[in-house]
Amino acid sequence: MIITNKVLPRRTFLRGVGAAVALPLLDSMVPVLGAAARIKPARRLGVVYVPNGVIMDRWTPAAEGGAFELTPTLQPLASFRNQVLLLSGLNDNPAIPLPNEGAGDHARAASTFLTGVHVRKTEGTDIQAGISMDQIAARELGKETQIASLELTLEYTGMLGACDAGYSCAYSNTIAWRSPNTPLPMEVDPRAVFERLFGDGDSTDRTSRLARIREDQSILDELIDDVARLDRGLGARDRAKLSEYLDAIRDVERRIQRAEEQSARELPVMDRPAGVPASFEAHAKVMFDMLVLAYQADLTRVATFMMGHEVSSRAYPEIGVPDAHHPISHHQGDVDKIAKCAKVNIFHMQMFAYFLEKLASVHDGDGSLLDSSMILYGSGMSDGNQHSHLNLPIMLAGSGAGHVKGGRHLRYPKNTPVTNLHMTLLDKLAIPMDSFGDSTGQLHELTI
Repeated sequence: MIITNKVLPRRTFLRGVGAAVALPLLDSMVPVLGAAARIKPARRLGVVYVPNGVIMDRWTPAAEGGAFELTPTLQPLASFRNQVLLLSGLNDNPAIPLPNEGAGDHARAASTFLTGVHVRKTEGTDIQAGISMDQIAARELGKETQIASLELTLEYTGMLGACDAGYSCAYSNTIAWRSPNTPLPMEVDPRAVFERLFGDGDSTDRTSRLARIREDQSILDELIDDVARLDRGLGARDRAKLSEYLDAIRDVERRIQRAEEQSARELPVMDRPAGVPASFEAHAKVMFDMLVLAYQADLTRVATFMMGHEVSSRAYPEIGVPDAHHPISHHQGDVDKIAKCAKVNIFHMQMFAYFLEKLASVHDGDGSLLDSSMILYGSGMSDGNQHSHLNLPIMLAGSGAGHVKGGRHLRYPKNTPVTNLHMTLLDKLAIPMDSFGDSTGQLHELTI
């Protein structure tokens, strides 16, 4: 680390007309005396959720401890093997139906995954769940950031109506709950996320947004003078870091604009949000890129990300799966449907690997954003064919600034609640709790 005599406030912004861009952590934001000893990267929490369960025998390694081998579904994570921790045997017991409650496992899977609270079965407005673990973290970590939390998705998620056997769509379409009666909507539109992070546009009207693209080159063009003035007073490492960060912002905006232009040209009659790329892969990558930028600039330290909502019927023709996801998850042993579900599982994992790669590429303190983050990947359902909520597919990536030891596969005793993991992660974020949902204790083995 190179320490200069110039000291900038940690919450320094570049400001232009109608836009403000927060800066990443620069060496110049650290006091000169004792700087290296005092730098402690912020701890970040992320949750990536996949719907409809997974093919478990292609997910779970046979061996435990550090000797495990990556299964076909996990193979995209080969470069991060030592930075992921696989956790088997954890249950989402509150998602199991009560007597006479019947179907609705998908709605219960999503709504209980981070809350640990059995939800009220209703199609109306009298929904009731619990406060989700991410929002407990956001209450505390959000005191230090501009945005308490981000809720992102790759599929439209309305909150009204019924989506699963007598359960409100609010239960299926989000995993984040600010209060037992307040589900947080997940944002699907990259443009809306970008504007929330870096500045609002004049209108949310699709036509207005497309006109803005034609008229404006970039919101960062408004900030170029401030960048130039700041750049002259920085050391070489800070200049490189700032340039890398601004280039990343420009790249994200360029891809959003391209997606909007393509949507306007190729799909003029489709009722879809402006800025949503046509392909799943392009959509996933631009949304993950913006989450990385939000972490990098310390705009937020908490995020939830749904690859799709429960009961998702998205097809994946780009990987040779033209079938809707939810129906083929009920494969009933059909080898062709199982193979297609496995392809979807691997595709999701490839997108997650892209996210980890981006996090690992960004310096944060003496490590990377991945080193300072704890990213939970999983689902509230294991076997989608059986609607099982036992032995969930759960994985942690990142070390949480040294609080999680990866490169292992841990198998927990039968009936261990997944809320034990949530309570443990909150504790590692310096938010200790005596209990959470149906928890029975902490998972102390995460750091052993």
